[in-house]
Formats: sequence, C-alpha cells, structure tokens
Amino acid sequence: MSAIDFSDPATIAFLTDALTAAGVAGLEISRPNGQLRILMSGEGGARIGSSEATPRASNSAPFVVKAPLAGHFCAGHPAAAVTPQTLPRSISDADVLGFVRVAHVLLPLRAGHSGVLTRLLAEPGALVSFGDPLFEIELPS
Repeated sequence: MSAIDFSDPATIAFLTDALTAAGVAGLEISRPNGQLRILMSGEGGARIGSSEATPRASNSAPFVVKAPLAGHFCAGHPAAAVTPQTLPRSISDADVLGFVRVAHVLLPLRAGHSGVLTRLLAEPGALVSFGDPLFEIELPS
C-alpha cells in the first residue's frame, strides 16, 4: 500500500468533504515528518493546520518558510482588513505569517521559529507549489 500524500490539495479537499458529510468535528494525522490537522467550523468551513519537521537552520543562514502544499499564497487572511506589515519585524514561532488557499480552505503558515521576519519571497495571490519559498526569517544568534 502506498503512502497518502497529505500535502496534496485534492487529498485535503477530499478529507474535508468526508468530514463534513460524516458530521465529524475534526481530524489529526501525525507522522514523524509532520502533522495535519483539520477542524470543521459550524458554518461549513474548515481550519487546516499543517506542520513539517524541519532541521534547525544554522545561525549564519536564514530560515525559509516554504509552502506546505500547492495553492494560492495569501500574505494575510482574505477576510481581514488589509494592513501592510513593515519588514523587518520580530516574530515568535507560533505567529501566522500568511496562508495558502486551496478552494475554500485556508492553510495557515506558522513561522516555526522566533526571530526577525526579513523578506517576503512570493507575491500575494501567486500560485505556489509544494516547497516554494514564501518567507525568510533571521534566527537569533
């Protein structure tokens, strides 16, 4: 049996539809190399979280936040009022830097490391692929 690719937008859409049809409140899948969490909201939408195990970057090179799946890159939440964020700025490891949108599903992009957000590497609204660089973070020395 082959492994299921949980970074595939079609797989995530299928799981979201199946959870909605079954009336399930959520699903969490953990593997040694990452985690996928889908939580259904009361209004028919879903919140999806994903984390990928990444090796600690060296102090000399910035940490790059990459797209966990293919979709449209959003630098902020589409429903929020647009307030431009100035760079560089300090961030914590739990901060949401942006989103990847697949159909009606938004996948939050967490920093994963505390430091200074120095660069936006993708244009808002751009179609991104799995592994595309989105943000650059300078880690503390």
